[in-house]
Amino acid sequence: MKAYFSIFLFAVLLIGCSRDLSVSSPDGSLRASFELQEDGGIGYTIERDGMTIIESSPLGLMAEEVPLGNGFHLIGTKKSHTNSAWETIWGEERIIVDNHNRMLIELEHESGVKMNIEFKVFNDGFGFRYLFPEQSLKTLTITDELTSYRFSQAAEAWSIPWRTEYYEGLWSKRIIRGASDEEVSSADTLCSPITIEFGDGTYGFVHEAALTDYPAQNLYVREGALRTYLTPWRQEDVHPGHEVKAYIETPFSTPWRMVVLTKTLQDMVASRIMLNLNEPCKIEDTSWIRPMKFMGIWWGMHIKTMTWEQGPRHGATTENMERYMRFAAEHGIDAVLAEGWNKGWEDWKHFDFTTPYDDWDIDYLSRLSKSLGVEIVGHNETGGNAADYEAELDYIYRYHADHGIHAIKTGYVAPIIRTMDGLQWNKGQSGVRHYRKVIEKAAKYHIMIDNHEPVMPTGLQRTYPNLVTQEGVRGQEWNAWSEDGGSPCEHVTVLPYTRILAGPVDYTPGVFKFENPVIPTTRVHSTLMNQLGLFVCFYSPLQMACDLPEHYMEHADAFKFIEDVPCDWEKSILVDGAIGDFCIFARQGRGTSDWYIGGITDEEARKAVVPLNMLEKGKTYTLTLYRDGEDADWESRSYAYKIEEKEVTSADTIQVVMAKGGGFAAKLIEIAY
Repeated sequence: MKAYFSIFLFAVLLIGCSRDLSVSSPDGSLRASFELQEDGGIGYTIERDGMTIIESSPLGLMAEEVPLGNGFHLIGTKKSHTNSAWETIWGEERIIVDNHNRMLIELEHESGVKMNIEFKVFNDGFGFRYLFPEQSLKTLTITDELTSYRFSQAAEAWSIPWRTEYYEGLWSKRIIRGASDEEVSSADTLCSPITIEFGDGTYGFVHEAALTDYPAQNLYVREGALRTYLTPWRQEDVHPGHEVKAYIETPFSTPWRMVVLTKTLQDMVASRIMLNLNEPCKIEDTSWIRPMKFMGIWWGMHIKTMTWEQGPRHGATTENMERYMRFAAEHGIDAVLAEGWNKGWEDWKHFDFTTPYDDWDIDYLSRLSKSLGVEIVGHNETGGNAADYEAELDYIYRYHADHGIHAIKTGYVAPIIRTMDGLQWNKGQSGVRHYRKVIEKAAKYHIMIDNHEPVMPTGLQRTYPNLVTQEGVRGQEWNAWSEDGGSPCEHVTVLPYTRILAGPVDYTPGVFKFENPVIPTTRVHSTLMNQLGLFVCFYSPLQMACDLPEHYMEHADAFKFIEDVPCDWEKSILVDGAIGDFCIFARQGRGTSDWYIGGITDEEARKAVVPLNMLEKGKTYTLTLYRDGEDADWESRSYAYKIEEKEVTSADTIQVVMAKGGGFAAKLIEIAY
């Protein structure tokens, strides 16, 4: 992502032993204060509007070489202010403002180890990280991180347990701070991020940013405080008796620990702290990176009408792929994914990423792709064998690029992946290093990555915008075969406020046929209009319309919205919503005056009221509204819908009823007179 303009930059350097150890947000509402105790222990507090919101909470790291939780003395502080803006290559908005105050705390441990703590405070939250400058001690073995968050008021957190495979779980709410001062402890360690509803009606989002060479953080509650648990290395013969979390070499900086703190859901969803804490784009030429909508030979395998492996029901055949590609060309879909085209699916022992099955003619399909203007999205499932995949990256990506394939969906279906360091958690330091190497190598060959079974996103797409989307969610495929019958209606109304705040999500919306006769006990828990609403409510610059072409043609008039809706935006607004109940988003197409609105609800029917004041005043727009029918509901009348059209202005309001498990979608196209 490229620099756009700089509004104002002002720096004040305070060198020496200054005791001014606090820094406020630019608007003065938030204040972070660093604490240095008599024994050299370190901590911090956070205030908002003069009231403590995070009470005194410890900082520090534990290492085999030296404990870095106390024994520090202050060397000096540095402060600066930044107010700038930058333009995204793709995103939920084109321009992002970075307005923060910074404080660097320079410390020296009694052992001689130098460790700094850098704070950045924004109007809507803060971040901090640990930095080790160049020094005589060259390596550290991290065994624990002491970072904690002791919230001052009652708080409930939406979360999933940290060992949830691939993060594919249903989010639930639990108490992390009681209404009084009683101690609260969580039975589960929770994966990051968590979304918090505070007792006073405000909100928080706890996550990390710029995770590149460190284990992913997890969180647990002890004695009323939210504490950090780093994902460990799994090598059983390394340092028996305790867990190794990370091996670092100085100079080194940890990921940012970040907390968004807002008074409204709208402000929390609009926060861009995570992206601002990541480094600017490192790819000089980004002209080849572009958002796309795609279809795929994928849903048929999940509903068991096709197979990944070669055989009588093989999905990824030349004939089938050509059918999908011609359909995509006819309906304005940019690309087609094919899973199961390469050898290895028959036994999952070794996937060959450059040898197709006999019924897959890559040379013909490559020529067809060029003639139709429909790109091919490659698929590289590793079965969790990251080490072999990493060893062959140059060969694999050169093969794809030579065939005109510049987007690849990767996969790591295994509870524990095999990295260059042996069997490891995918979100441990070794796994994180692997994912980063894949992104960097892919950029060399002008390949975009859609990472499945990933580590949770942390904003790395700013630095490497070829990381266009990731899974890390209980996605649509669970509605095809899950033993629990499919995700409840509530699930999709939780994700915009939890998982999707961490980054783009490849949820794969757009199912148009909900029943699965092969597994009749499982189905999609939504109406057709809910599926349309997902294309606006769920952000991904590589957005999949996941169903079969023939299913789309059963409701061709509704499919027209999927044909038209962009996946790259100028502006994005959460119009209204409540976590686990409903959400309504409005987004402006990038570089256009057109707006798209989507709404989804849980098992409760709701009336949506959407003021159109986001439209340009003095202009008239054609509104095409796709809504649930009067008798629609997800269980018995999933396909009941209406399409209405009329002219509107910014003074008008959309009023529409979302059925049980339902939703709506709207496009507003400026009328040129």
